[in-house]
Amino acid sequence: MLQERLHELKGLCVEFTTLVIHMTDGSISGLIERDEQRLRTVIEEDEPRANAFEIDIEERCTNLMAQFHPLAKDLRTILMIYNMSGSLERMGDHAVNIAQSSRELIMQPPIKKFIDIPRMNELVRGMLSDVVSSLIHEDYDLALKICQRDDTIDGLRDQITRELITHMTENPSRITGCIHILRIAENLERIADLTTNISEDIIFISQGKVIKHHILDGTDTPPTV
Repeated sequence: MLQERLHELKGLCVEFTTLVIHMTDGSISGLIERDEQRLRTVIEEDEPRANAFEIDIEERCTNLMAQFHPLAKDLRTILMIYNMSGSLERMGDHAVNIAQSSRELIMQPPIKKFIDIPRMNELVRGMLSDVVSSLIHEDYDLALKICQRDDTIDGLRDQITRELITHMTENPSRITGCIHILRIAENLERIADLTTNISEDIIFISQGKVIKHHILDGTDTPPTV
C-alpha cells in the first residue's frame, strides 16, 4: 500500500514539473512573440494551479508519514518529495517573475534580439525534464549530469549581464528595459539552481551520497583558508 501511494506521489510531482515547464515556456515565448495574453495566463491561471499542487502534495506527504510511519529509504523519499514540491512552487514564482518582466518589456521598443535568454530556457527545460526521468527511475547518473549543467546556466547568465552592462553604459535611456532582461536571466538561473537541489536529493535517495557543497562522502576534508 505504501509503495502504491509513493508511486502516486511521484506521479503528482511529474504533473507539477510539467506545469512548471509550461509556465517557463509560456513566459519566454510570450516575451519573444510579444504575446501579452500568454503572459497573463502564466500569472493569473498557472500560478494558482502551482500553489494548489504544492498544498496537495505536502498534505499527502504528511498523511503518509502519519499513517505508515515509514523508515529508511521510504522516509527519505517522502521527505524529498515534500521538499521537491516546495522547490517546484518557488520555480513557478520565478516563472511569474519572468512573465511580469516580459510584460514590461513588450510595451517598449525591442532592445536587442533575444538569443541567450531562449537558450537558457531550453537548458532549464531539459534539466526539468531529466529531473522527472531521474525521479521515476532513481537514476543517479542522470541526476549527476543535471547538477553539472548548472554551470552552463551560470555562464550564460554572466554573459547576458556583461552584455547588458555595456548596453546600459552606451544607452542610458534603455536602463529600465535592460534591468528587466537581467531579472529574467536571474530568475531562469534560480530555476536551474532549484532543479539542481532536487537532483542532489535524488542522488541521496538512490545512492546515499550527499553532494551538496561538493561533499561526496563523510571522508572529505574541508578546504583550508
